[in-house]
Amino acid sequence: MSNSYSTSGARPTSRWKRFVKSNLLTFLTVVGVFGGTALGLMLKNSSEPWTQREVMYIQYPGDLFLRMLKCLIVPLLVSSITSAIGSLDLSMSKKIAFRAIIYYFTTTVCAVILGIILVSTIRPGAGREVSNMGGKATTRQVLTADTLLDLVSSEPFLSLQRMPPVYKITSEFTEGTNVLGLVMFSVVLGTCIGKMREKGKPLLGLFETLSEAMMIITSWVIWISPIGVLFLVAAKLLEMASFVEVLGQLGWYFMTVMLGLLLHGFGTISVIFFLTTRKMAFPYIAKMSQVLATAFGTGSSSATMPITIRCLDNMGIDPRVTRFVIPVGATINMDGTALYEAVAALFIAQLRNIHLTFGHIVAVSVTATAASIGAAGIPQAGLITMVMVLDTVGLPAEDVTIIIAVDWLLDRFRTTINVMCDALGTILVNSLSKKDLSGDANGHLEMAEPHELVELRPDQKE
Repeated sequence: MSNSYSTSGARPTSRWKRFVKSNLLTFLTVVGVFGGTALGLMLKNSSEPWTQREVMYIQYPGDLFLRMLKCLIVPLLVSSITSAIGSLDLSMSKKIAFRAIIYYFTTTVCAVILGIILVSTIRPGAGREVSNMGGKATTRQVLTADTLLDLVSSEPFLSLQRMPPVYKITSEFTEGTNVLGLVMFSVVLGTCIGKMREKGKPLLGLFETLSEAMMIITSWVIWISPIGVLFLVAAKLLEMASFVEVLGQLGWYFMTVMLGLLLHGFGTISVIFFLTTRKMAFPYIAKMSQVLATAFGTGSSSATMPITIRCLDNMGIDPRVTRFVIPVGATINMDGTALYEAVAALFIAQLRNIHLTFGHIVAVSVTATAASIGAAGIPQAGLITMVMVLDTVGLPAEDVTIIIAVDWLLDRFRTTINVMCDALGTILVNSLSKKDLSGDANGHLEMAEPHELVELRPDQKE
């Protein structure tokens, strides 16, 4: 009796220890976000205004962490998509790709429509005057057609930007990785390896090994995330002017975008997830706390991609689905960005007292959807494609500077929604594809990492 009592009494403690141990990194990352906020506010109020060099010193540890993650993006993206497509039957790859694209397209359109409804109902720019906050944005004379052409015309490792002056159209390559080009190249290469069957297995094994190696390196790097996130958030708070003053001028715009992101993330996406899988999305969202905190801290869906893949692997999601859907989603699925660009364009039009017809609103919807696909998964990439949306309704590109004062913060929230949408989409596609994937269970177990086998084999229980 006494032994039984002591054993049962120890169980809650041991379970608590296991819970803390398994979620330690998540706790530390969340602490990093709040710690960075507290540190930034304390430093900002403790002395004279900080110089750019001083802010750079504060941000330096965060920049190192961000660059480490970015170093993993290209090898992880190429190896993950290639190995995932190459290991799947061609018909199965088509089904998974079709389901993923339909999901991403549906959620993006829903986000744009929701944003337009909110900004047309709340009208945050009506009857208000917002002065230029003094922020500077690099703008270019880019036509909508040019941006759409650049999505498919540039080389995989370079980002092509067309520069159309008044009399002569030229183009130049700028720094940056064309992630969409890499995704397309990886899909084609993976399909080719799959068609080669036995001859392609050595090359497939190479990409599978590279993918696994990248995930191991990722597991090392993410332990730095609490420190990196802390300094990134603190530095951003030091850079900004009086946040109270900014909210006084852009408060309704800020709240409209935030309301749209919250309704889309915890409403629209969750409803789509439930109708498709017959499961509630919130338990899965709760398990993504580390991913969401990292997305908020870095402001980059691409940089968060390795951590998202690792999190979904730990949930027991099929690695072939994860390594295909997540990189594609991080490239083309930007729900938060699409919603923000639609709201921002109509908000600026309201400020300028420009009446938009139904045709203009439809044009904004289409352009915002296309622009979100072309937006890079890097911090504040939406400002570049925002120029394209403004051009649709005849607004000058310089009007981007009106909203730039709060863009850095909204960018982090919309990136968090983008990443959450990608992760839930992967779980949804995995749920719809279970019957197709069950026919290749052996290949599934071979690709899985050791910590996934417990999830994959139903005969093993804790």
